Amino acid sequence: MARTGVGRKSGNPDNPGNPPKVADDLVLGRLAFGPGPLPERLHLRDVGLRAWLAEQLAPPEGDDPDCAERLAAARLRIRYDAGKAPGPEFPALDEMRPLDTLTAPIAQLWPLTDYKRPMAGVERFRPRSEVAVACLIRAVHSRWQLREVLVDFWHNHFNVDASQMVQVNVALPTYDRDVIRRHALGNFRDFLEAVAGSTAMLYYLNNRSSRAGAANENFARELFELHSLGREHYLNEFYNRWRDVPGALKGQPKGFIDQDVYEAARAFTGWVVEDGSGLGGADRLPASGHFAYVESWHDNYQKRVLGVEFDPFQPALADGRKVLDLIADHPATARHLSGKLCRRLVGDGVSPRLLSAAADLWWRARRQPDQIARVVELIALSPDFARSSGARLRRPLALAAAFVRGTGMPFTATEGLVAGLANAGQRLFGWAPPTGHPEEAAYWISANGMRQRWQLVQGLMENRWGNGTVQPADMLEAPASSAGQAADAIATRLLGAGNAAVGRAVLAGLAVDPARALDAAKPADANLLRRVIAFTAMSAEFQTC
Repeated sequence: MARTGVGRKSGNPDNPGNPPKVADDLVLGRLAFGPGPLPERLHLRDVGLRAWLAEQLAPPEGDDPDCAERLAAARLRIRYDAGKAPGPEFPALDEMRPLDTLTAPIAQLWPLTDYKRPMAGVERFRPRSEVAVACLIRAVHSRWQLREVLVDFWHNHFNVDASQMVQVNVALPTYDRDVIRRHALGNFRDFLEAVAGSTAMLYYLNNRSSRAGAANENFARELFELHSLGREHYLNEFYNRWRDVPGALKGQPKGFIDQDVYEAARAFTGWVVEDGSGLGGADRLPASGHFAYVESWHDNYQKRVLGVEFDPFQPALADGRKVLDLIADHPATARHLSGKLCRRLVGDGVSPRLLSAAADLWWRARRQPDQIARVVELIALSPDFARSSGARLRRPLALAAAFVRGTGMPFTATEGLVAGLANAGQRLFGWAPPTGHPEEAAYWISANGMRQRWQLVQGLMENRWGNGTVQPADMLEAPASSAGQAADAIATRLLGAGNAAVGRAVLAGLAVDPARALDAAKPADANLLRRVIAFTAMSAEFQTC
């Protein structure tokens, strides 16, 4: 991905040429899934934040060789009993299977949606399991950590629920690979069209069944309210006629109303999926799972969206693409999306100065292929980011990945850990509402939520889900002869410099004398240190970043 340098010139609103000093642990805790192996930490220290960002924001397509090798080596168990008459008949199975659906084209997977073919339910919903496990592997091992952080952000922003509808589940590998990952650092207008034409979204928000005369508004509404302008720019409580919206008569409305949603829904009629549906007579769509445009199902008459007239009988796809152009160019989209990125990367205490600078850059770079990367760079080089340590609560995925990366445990991704994340509130690719998981911290830190977060850490420490065994000696970069020295080293490794007091507080809670002699190679002392590690990871200092 080519960079032109616009983002670099405006990275720090106060001092464009000299970004503020930022603690390494903040960078790796917020723009990565936690400080990882020593070479990664030393690399950031050696090259500095600006150069590190330049690398992270322009990665090559696909996974780095080490991560790709780990994905290829991963195996996920699939097991089921034989299907017997009078139901579907199929043989029993119990095997460790590679993550084959990750790279499979959708046409190869689409037969899983055919219920005339006898097979176990876990076969039909296998793709979601594989994508979730791959998400864990990448969060822990990918060299391109910032891309993984943003992939998580965009999956939440353009949420689809793959846990209920088999077609969404089967389309998930393609959605993750060719839509979210391909566009996570790119141009938002291109991203919008990739989402709008994706099989996963066409099924999830029902647009694949939208026809002239019976337009389904689900996708159009979420396109405005969630994906672009945002709920804060929904003005129907003030205006119910398009011409009354301030600026609409000039084609520059301040926000959107229901009339815009209804008209946009008409613009997307005929955007469907090749799912074998009949076209009339003997004609049928292929059953490939690919995007299709059916002219006879499109509403070709004139429309008006955001105060702009659409002439009738436009070329194929033109109406929908014009809607995407209008919303991608709208200043409200710039404010909503850049503000959401600011809050995810900085926290709730974002200054008006940064919000304004990010929105301005988003809008100015709206034609650039690396629009999103430029805005992320500006945020990461801002004074707001530099002083935001501890302002973000780690979501369960980030919490688990940070624990694995911080302890250096040999990691095997399992469905058990995916279930542990769900218990803690983050249902990977299985969140039902189109809003995505809540951004508000209150959702994640209820009494039960905190208990489940602690259970997540404890479960990893105990190897409850078969993810690997923590070796405390590996965390001590120098031998420790006392419990106090070991606790200091553990706290520094997990929490960053200046947090030794947390390790000492953990020892006090365990009634262990810091002066107690210790040998991490002895089983009893290793078990003590595992408890110190787990309780340190349960601290507020580790739960936030």
